Amino acid sequence: MALRCANPGGRAVRAALGELATNQGSTHMATAKKAAATKSTSTTKSAPSAAASSATKRTPNAAFMKPMTPSAELAAIVGSKPLPRTEVTKKVWDYIKKNKLQDAANKRMINADAKLQAVLKKPQVSMFEMTKIISTHLS
Repeated sequence: MALRCANPGGRAVRAALGELATNQGSTHMATAKKAAATKSTSTTKSAPSAAASSATKRTPNAAFMKPMTPSAELAAIVGSKPLPRTEVTKKVWDYIKKNKLQDAANKRMINADAKLQAVLKKPQVSMFEMTKIISTHLS
């Protein structure tokens, strides 16, 4: 016979009556152990560790933030000024969305127009392949 209790405090009662669960079989014992484990892990967590992790800000990787000069083909889309890789990707996506170049059936695929095909060298590429190809156009 397993004890069922609607209130959350019932877990402690079931954990305290673990010997009853051991007599009933392994599934009830696992429930009692799980209840005891969740009870013990919730008491070991401390609030200062959560506050310490949010206090340290994550700094962006310097390699992504380094301004890169786009090739002549890519400059037709994003401009000729040196930009970080992240900004180049954002501008390419803005161009794709503005000109509705995303495939309607499969949004992961990009249908290249004349300007974009000069960069990608294919009529259609996946969004993951696109970022790989664009990185070759940055120096």
